[in-house]
Amino acid sequence: MTGQQSWGYGQDDGPSEWHKTYPIAQGNRQSPIDIVSARAIYDPNLKPLIISYESCTSLSISNNGHSVMVEFEDTDDRTAISGGPFENPFRLKQFHFHWGTKHSQGSEHTIDGKPFPCELHLVHWNARKYATFGEAAAAPDGLAVVGVFLEIGKEHANMNRLTDAFYMVKFKGTKAQFRSFNPKCLLPLSLDYWTYLGSLTTPPLNESVTWIVLKEPIRISEKQLEKFRMLLFTSEEDQRVHMVNNFRPPQPLKGRIVRASFKA
Repeated sequence: MTGQQSWGYGQDDGPSEWHKTYPIAQGNRQSPIDIVSARAIYDPNLKPLIISYESCTSLSISNNGHSVMVEFEDTDDRTAISGGPFENPFRLKQFHFHWGTKHSQGSEHTIDGKPFPCELHLVHWNARKYATFGEAAAAPDGLAVVGVFLEIGKEHANMNRLTDAFYMVKFKGTKAQFRSFNPKCLLPLSLDYWTYLGSLTTPPLNESVTWIVLKEPIRISEKQLEKFRMLLFTSEEDQRVHMVNNFRPPQPLKGRIVRASFKA
């Protein structure tokens, strides 16, 4: 297996093996982490997060063999986040999810040791400072990822447009047009957040991410989550392996501080 495909979530190629190919896996600012709410430091200087997703610039939905992803046009700042701990706006590049086989696991971040069944990641890059997403992804201040927890509850109406498209990207390596989807509909009402310096949670695991983990989860139904678990890690010609447990466990904090935008 070459380069990109040398990793996965199985016994032999899963998170505990990644450091062999990507030594940064044992670095000092790896993600995800367990957020211990009592140890997070309230920082009154943190600004509110401003999410400007007014223009729905989504392009496609795809299955990259690790997750399901929606990609966005990122040629200007129309779909971006600002405020929070940031000086510059960060442009939305894509969002994707991590989930488990059962409700007791699936998210990458955990709160006080508790995982959620699923976690949404909205990946943004610093286009004021860097020329391309790739360049930003290699820089310590290049990326901003917003993490949103999903828990089981009543049906999430806006999630249906997404889960209804999954049949088109069931297999690894498939892609379909997916236009004018506004990811703002996937955010909770409260934008209270924790923030810390971390990394990508998938290889190459670059330590380039300022994480914004929203405190308030969103709810989706059991049935909606089941649709995620129908996706496959495998291509059409392979023996089918359901896409589940595509999460990396929490990594050591190594002295980092987690700041909170809200008083506990």
